[in-house]
Amino acid sequence: MTASVAKPQVALPLLTLISATVAILALSQPPQLPQGLGFVFKPLTTLLILFYALRRGSDQPRLARWLRAGLLCSLVGDIALLWPEQGFLPGLVSFLVAHVCYVVGFCTQVRAGAVRWPFLMFGVIAATVLGSLWAHVPAELRAPVVVYVLALSGMAAQAWAWWRRRVGQADEPRARWAAWGGTLFVLSDAMLAIHKFAGPMEMASFWVLASYWPAQWCIASSLRAPASMRMAA
Repeated sequence: MTASVAKPQVALPLLTLISATVAILALSQPPQLPQGLGFVFKPLTTLLILFYALRRGSDQPRLARWLRAGLLCSLVGDIALLWPEQGFLPGLVSFLVAHVCYVVGFCTQVRAGAVRWPFLMFGVIAATVLGSLWAHVPAELRAPVVVYVLALSGMAAQAWAWWRRRVGQADEPRARWAAWGGTLFVLSDAMLAIHKFAGPMEMASFWVLASYWPAQWCIASSLRAPASMRMAA
C-alpha cells in the first residue's frame, strides 16, 4: 500500500473516532468536557462519516446517492437533537427520512422483502420495545413514533435481506456491513427511546452515541471503496 493511499485510509477513521469521543464526553451527564464542544463535534462526526461515504461508491451511483442523502438527513437530525426537547420532533422526522433513504438505497441492491424472516425478526423486536414503552409515550407523539419505528425496523430488515440474499457472492461483505449498520441503529434508537420515555438511563449519551456512529459508519461502508484503495490494499 502506498503512503498516499494509506494516510487517508487511516486518518479519516482516526479523525472520526476522535471527534466522536469528544462529542460523547461533552454530551455525557455530567459532562466530562465543556458542553459547547458537543455542539461542534456531534455534527462534525456525522460530517466526517458523510465525507467517508462521498469517497466511496462511484460505481454504484444509485446506492451511493440514497445513502449519502440518508447521512445528510441524519446530520440535520443530529443538529436538531442537540436540543432534546424542542428538537425531538424535527429530529425524529429527519431520521425518518434518513431511514426511508436507506431503505430505497438497499432496494437498489435487492428487491424489497427478498428475504422475509428479517422483517419478522425486527418486527418482533420493534413491537416488544414499543409495547414496553407505549404507556410512557405522550399521546401527541404516538403516531410519529409508530411511523418512525416502522421505518427503522424496515431499514434494518431490508439491510439483512440484502446480506442474506448475497451470501457467497462478491458483494456479501458490503451487504454484511449494511446489516450490521441497521442492527446497531435499532440498538441505538431503542436505548434512546428507553432513556427518553421510560426514565433516565445511566450513561445514556455514551451508549446511544457509541452505537449510533458505528451504525452510520457500517452503512457507509456498504459502498464499495475506490479502485485505488482496493488495488493498494
